Amino acid sequence: MAHRSPTDLLVLHAVRLKGFADTGAVAARFDLDTRQAAEELLDAQAYGWATRSSFADLVGWSLTEAGRLRDESLLRDELDEVGARDMVASVHERFLPLNAEAARLFTGLQLGTGLGQDSATRRFAEIAEALRDLEHSLTAHLTRFTGYHSRFTGALANAQSDPAWMTGMEVDSCHRVWFELHEDLVATLNLSR
Repeated sequence: MAHRSPTDLLVLHAVRLKGFADTGAVAARFDLDTRQAAEELLDAQAYGWATRSSFADLVGWSLTEAGRLRDESLLRDELDEVGARDMVASVHERFLPLNAEAARLFTGLQLGTGLGQDSATRRFAEIAEALRDLEHSLTAHLTRFTGYHSRFTGALANAQSDPAWMTGMEVDSCHRVWFELHEDLVATLNLSR
């Protein structure tokens, strides 16, 4: 049976993956109860692992350096407990060539220098199929990796009518989902980008 990560790890890790997010977005990332996520965030703040700040009309949470280290420690302990380090490292190796291609496609779309929207969409649909296999390998051991494929394909479908769903940062775009998966893998393995 796949391992379900404890709530304190999920909350701290959600903040890391999101970079800056309000309590609702942190809770939603792993389908947690908002009140429980809020309590965990306040605990993380008390320990100096998270900070709450505002920019203009945005209010959200971000990790401190101590919080990043705590997240890495929890992830390392979880990998050892579950015995999933080799599997996650193998998935990361399979992810790297896909990431290189996805980065090239995203950059081309953002700069208007790569494939057109239709060609990029077709190639991203192929990448999504590979993502399904990667997620399947990961979720067989760690349930917290669930949802990347469905989020990516959902964003890809939405991009048919609104290109912001491909590379936009204000929606759960293909680019945002891909970035989070990359961050999740490197954080889990304690690697640098």
